[in-house]
Amino acid sequence: MPECQNCGAFVTDAYARVFTPRGVDDPRVCPDCQDKIRDGADVRDARSPRDP
Repeated sequence: MPECQNCGAFVTDAYARVFTPRGVDDPRVCPDCQDKIRDGADVRDARSPRDP
């Protein structure tokens, strides 16, 4: 089962298929990582607060 590389939360196969490059099984961040965002090939802290 795929899991978030940042927080370890479970993600669905469909989410992993859409938000990861080919050959990578686990996404870098997930919807549960409200304080992180994808920035190109990196993950960074969000500049503005995210409302859950």
